[in-house]
Amino acid sequence: MESKEKYLLRMEHVSKDFYGTKVLKNINISVKSGEIIGLVGENGAGKSTLMNILFGNPIIHETGGFEGKIIFDGKEVNFASPFDAINAGIGMVHQEFIFIPGFTAIENILLNKEPTRYSFFSEIFGDKLNVLNREEMKKRAIEAIKILGIELNPEIIVKEMPVGHKQFIEIAREIDRKLLKLLVLDEPTAVLTESEADIAMKAIKKLAAKGVSVIFISHRLQEILDSCDRIIVLKDGSVQKELIPSDTNPREVAEYMIGHELTKSIWKSKEIRKISETILEVNNLWVDMPGEQVNGASFKVNKGEIFGIGGLTGQGKLGIANGIMGLHPAEGEVKFKGKPIFLNNSKYVLEQGIAFVSEDRRGLGLILDQPIFKNITFTAMQIKDMFLKSLLGGLIKWSDDKAMFKITREYIDALQIKCESEKQLVRELSGGNQQKLCMAKVFVLQPELIFVSEPTRGIDVGAKSLVLDTLCEYNRKYGITIIMASSELVELRAICERIAIVDEGRISGILPPTAELVEFGLLMLGIKSKKRETIGK
Repeated sequence: MESKEKYLLRMEHVSKDFYGTKVLKNINISVKSGEIIGLVGENGAGKSTLMNILFGNPIIHETGGFEGKIIFDGKEVNFASPFDAINAGIGMVHQEFIFIPGFTAIENILLNKEPTRYSFFSEIFGDKLNVLNREEMKKRAIEAIKILGIELNPEIIVKEMPVGHKQFIEIAREIDRKLLKLLVLDEPTAVLTESEADIAMKAIKKLAAKGVSVIFISHRLQEILDSCDRIIVLKDGSVQKELIPSDTNPREVAEYMIGHELTKSIWKSKEIRKISETILEVNNLWVDMPGEQVNGASFKVNKGEIFGIGGLTGQGKLGIANGIMGLHPAEGEVKFKGKPIFLNNSKYVLEQGIAFVSEDRRGLGLILDQPIFKNITFTAMQIKDMFLKSLLGGLIKWSDDKAMFKITREYIDALQIKCESEKQLVRELSGGNQQKLCMAKVFVLQPELIFVSEPTRGIDVGAKSLVLDTLCEYNRKYGITIIMASSELVELRAICERIAIVDEGRISGILPPTAELVEFGLLMLGIKSKKRETIGK
């Protein structure tokens, strides 16, 4: 038996309830100095709540606190705020970005810990009139970025960065903390490509080698197995199992997460349908989306197919949908059902029967401070006058709450959205359930074509399977054409008829899902051959 004194963190008999609902039940977790712990579980398993307790999140205190005790660095603690946790040596990289978009990488990395220097006015007014030591700030930012092992301009404005680099800024901010003893990473690689994730994991291992403990929350099970010393599986608010990576495999971990043997898999091979009628034609599309520039992409999508768009982060795969949907400036020719589509007008595109599930579910997909039923029905009310009652030929309109509640309950059941009721605020849902809500919002529109970007980002294994199965079901049942952009090639191969790979803003090639992995890899690197240029067309 290990001595308790050897552990940096011990969470003993921790329980928590929200408004009478028990979300954590007698949790016991210990972490040694320099140890990397993988914390896994389905959405709603209790991972985020447990970390919010550790980090002193105000929502915990506002809802009655918690039971049990936390011992950190030899002392029992109950942090009143995240600032207290930070001062004690705990850092946290949250699943959703927390930075100031208009600030540079340097300013965000050093936020609230900026070094200052003496100025003339300090003589008169004291230290509050010290000025920022820009030279020292740049030096420290570069040091943090260097530990990550990436090439990143520290002077660039964060909002102009691709999403992967934004995640690196979040991690670099915590690395810069001089007193860091424990780092909590909540889905740090969810927005990263495979190569970027490898870089991030190497940096995390460097920190652990220096004695920094890490709690690593991720739905990418292979990363957990490759990087962690121990794996703790949560299910329904309890510790389901503790595993040693060398003694287990992704399937076993997934089975403990879900609580039953996996009887079907999204990784199975699929029948490829032959569909020939063109529904969408894109010619020489240019999109000015920072970090996802599109530079003359051309392709055709057949009616009723699931068409995949893959490629490395920053190469333009996300820019295609954002440009066609009018969210970023675009030019080129886009034809839908044989007729030209006017670009740079989101409302017009929606009215044509094209919808979009954005990769930015919190920024673009949802109204976080509104209830579930309003989110699901909002766009349908705006675009199609659905869920409205009217008088005097439409001069007077008001919402049909009964119809709104009815359709919302149908989609909550169909997509297995975990919530208290249709009136619960969207902000309170887990990331995976927010993603399902984005899909419900689009399905209500009954579109003919749906763009879906990164549909499984930050979603656990069980929810991931449900989301992909739902896309397939709606495609087969209603004939909806789906264009899915994803960094997860294995998922594209699981459900798509054809997969286009984007490199440097152009379509590098189109392949069937049955093509060898090396063919996809070569296209991502922009390497073509006559053979590859004809495959999958």
